[in-house]
Amino acid sequence: MFNKMDTNIRYTFLSNAFSVQSDCSGREKLGYGGDLFCTTESFMYHYDMAGFYSKVVKDFTDDQPLGGITETVPFVGIADAGPGDKSGPLGFQVGFPYLIKKIYDFYGDKRLIKENYVALAKYMNFLESSAKNNLFTADLGDHESLDDRSIPLTASIFYYLHANMMNEFAGILEKREEETRYASLAEKIRKTIVDKYYNAGSGKFEKGSQTAQIFALWAKIEKEGTQGKVIEVLVSEFEKKNWHLSTGIFGTKMLFDVLRKAENNDMVYRIANQRDFPGWGYMIANGANTVWETWAVSDNTFSKNHPMFGSVGEWFYRSLLRINSAAPGFKKMVIKPQPVGDLKHAEGTYNSPYGKIGSAWEITDYQFKINVEIPVNTTAEIWVPLKYGEQIIEDGKNISAVEGVASQRKEDGYVVIQAGSGTYSFIASK
Repeated sequence: MFNKMDTNIRYTFLSNAFSVQSDCSGREKLGYGGDLFCTTESFMYHYDMAGFYSKVVKDFTDDQPLGGITETVPFVGIADAGPGDKSGPLGFQVGFPYLIKKIYDFYGDKRLIKENYVALAKYMNFLESSAKNNLFTADLGDHESLDDRSIPLTASIFYYLHANMMNEFAGILEKREEETRYASLAEKIRKTIVDKYYNAGSGKFEKGSQTAQIFALWAKIEKEGTQGKVIEVLVSEFEKKNWHLSTGIFGTKMLFDVLRKAENNDMVYRIANQRDFPGWGYMIANGANTVWETWAVSDNTFSKNHPMFGSVGEWFYRSLLRINSAAPGFKKMVIKPQPVGDLKHAEGTYNSPYGKIGSAWEITDYQFKINVEIPVNTTAEIWVPLKYGEQIIEDGKNISAVEGVASQRKEDGYVVIQAGSGTYSFIASK
């Protein structure tokens, strides 16, 4: 089923990338910023999007009005639940800085940050002038959510994300005064959100819905080390729904990151592997060859070829293969596969700016085997799980004797191997 999901995602992406990344190929055919935020990484893992997305960034700045960012690019007059100035809702405006950030993360290109910094600063000034006591109340919320959307909370979290990204951009460009200012602004927004929307006793943000908890965790509104109760509430919400999601396009995109970082891939697997409503398996069971706009079957009122729920494609790369960048452009990377459920095998590649990165693992009754390909002029951390055995060999040799392996250590049930470019085949056995 996962292979079918991946095929459906690819068909959906390819049929919605003509001049703009359209929301659907049959009805609106418009480039929405919200769709970009939700699917940028999934698109980038599947395809080389550097040129296409650089063009989309130009579309945003071409249509930037007085300060805000429009809901669609090119702008066609749609301005739903925005803070004025013909701008779109916060969750759709965030597509502009997020796209620039991801082009930097995936391709190591900071030129777009430098070239668009004036537009980004103008945009941030507009948001600051539109906020009320460090918060926003208007937005579309977690679009297509099956639960309450918690709009004031998610709108304010989107504002917090903007401030954080501006802090990062200023730091990359070594604009230290502005970096400090944006860091201070982000912290003010974070504290205001906690004070207004978080119940420390229960661990709930607002009503404690899947969307509310996931947004808060993804944005790190509660700081590292104090998120335990927030995660407990989220797990409880999934248990109540028998491991079905009720999130919309934003919460769905975020949940894979949240649970991956919490090393809770078993939970993600149960969610992604559902065959009944709502989920991708339900779409497939009802004849889907592309990804739908809604969780429910539609009579064609809603699109059946819509990229935004294709964010699950990112999970295949980030968690099952666990190919993640540790430096801009994948100059350094971490390969830390998360075997899960009854999956015994997974393999795939990502074509980075330095070349192909490969991760392929297989579990048998007696061992765990992982084949890794690291491109030239890069380095990698390769995490081999020890629960299948603590004897680690590569091509019949102890890893300490393998050329290209710089060091090794044990951490959290893995042996962590520092390696340079090359192809490796590690086996863990008893």
